[in-house]
Amino acid sequence: RVKTHPPLVRVVVGLDPPATSDEESSEAGIVVMGRDAAGHGYVIGDYSLHATPAEWAQAAIDAYHEHDADKIIAEKNNGGEMVEHTLRTINKKIPVKTVHASRGKYTRAEPISALWEKGECHHVGGFPVLEDQQTSYVPGEDSPDRFDALVWAATELFPNEKERKTTRRRVRGV
Repeated sequence: RVKTHPPLVRVVVGLDPPATSDEESSEAGIVVMGRDAAGHGYVIGDYSLHATPAEWAQAAIDAYHEHDADKIIAEKNNGGEMVEHTLRTINKKIPVKTVHASRGKYTRAEPISALWEKGECHHVGGFPVLEDQQTSYVPGEDSPDRFDALVWAATELFPNEKERKTTRRRVRGV
């Protein structure tokens, strides 16, 4: 955990939208993360909320503007084209990259969590609910929304982490 961050060369908003907005629904995970010139990552905002599609889209766009982000990275598994459409209904020019979770969450999250283990990613301030999801997720349990949003943001900022993990496995013979 750090109090401030250095200048950031990239900032993205990770978005994990829920399929529904009823009382039993997950929150919309909305996490802002940046990367500095030295290659360190910083979690700088958690705007996750229980909301309707219009409300989570507005919250993600507000976070994008507040942090002068480069783009929104949105998972489309639970909404397909409607996720991007919902964001663009509010702001047609917002840069959106949709991603599809084709691999299991553990496989996606493992190389990202290694960044924290190596001391290369930091939280600017405290994010208790997000931190709880990061440290308590057990594969096979319900999908944690904020953690998913964080993984999508970090995967965008650190695209080579997946490749490094695969390379390490091949070198070790795993």
